[in-house]
Amino acid sequence: MKLHQPGKTFFKSRGFLCILLAVVMLLTAGFISVKRITITADGHTQEITTTATRVDRILHEAGIHLDDKDEFRLSTPKIVDHTEIRVCRAVVITLFADGHERTLKTAKETVGELMNDLGYSADVYQASPGTDAPIVKGMELHLRKHDEAAAEIKEAKMAAEREAALGPNVVYTPQGPLTYAYVLEMEASAYLPSDGGGAGVTASGLPAGHGVVAVDPDIIPLGTKVFVPGYGVAIAADTGGIIEGHMIDLCMDDYGDAIAFGRRDIEVYILA
Repeated sequence: MKLHQPGKTFFKSRGFLCILLAVVMLLTAGFISVKRITITADGHTQEITTTATRVDRILHEAGIHLDDKDEFRLSTPKIVDHTEIRVCRAVVITLFADGHERTLKTAKETVGELMNDLGYSADVYQASPGTDAPIVKGMELHLRKHDEAAAEIKEAKMAAEREAALGPNVVYTPQGPLTYAYVLEMEASAYLPSDGGGAGVTASGLPAGHGVVAVDPDIIPLGTKVFVPGYGVAIAADTGGIIEGHMIDLCMDDYGDAIAFGRRDIEVYILA
């Protein structure tokens, strides 16, 4: 008959517990590991040691808060030792596309990323600034369809060619760019068709009205076309008793316009 030996059973149980504890520790070490994480946010970089595996928890430990539309970028597909987290703060920009203007907030880093996020294909739309341009606070982003952009480029090229054909002396008027021979500094005043004793008829026989100016024929010959900024293209067709030397009188159709214009120094472009 064998006697029970409690000491051996105790040591066997204790050995089993030690082995079990070791296995648990090995398994636990595989799931909970200490990681060194580098975080860049708001112009500052810091390194923290953590066992967390979720970005929001790691940022919370680092004292970093994500506002609406803020984003983050990871240097690795998932959180591991030496992962780098870069926080991208959202900024407000103005977008012009398809004839509409809207203000939006985004944390995308480049124009191309934002276009992809909003569903604007680079094959269809041309961006200004370009797709590689960084998104910055307050920027204006213009998206135009390629065919529209091509038409605008063609028109701009044709306008440049027209201007080049006009020569170096070009002044821009409501009627378009016009060439001029020279510019005179003159004292200008305003009058009405009913002023004087001509009953609305100019010295050259033309009816007085907007677009007719009175000049000294020794300075500007009658029949000369001129451009006066703020008044427009006109013809020198009238004279006046007090219009001598570098003086010009602009005919107005309305008394209020004549009073508002008053008397001032202006530049008069003598059109070619």
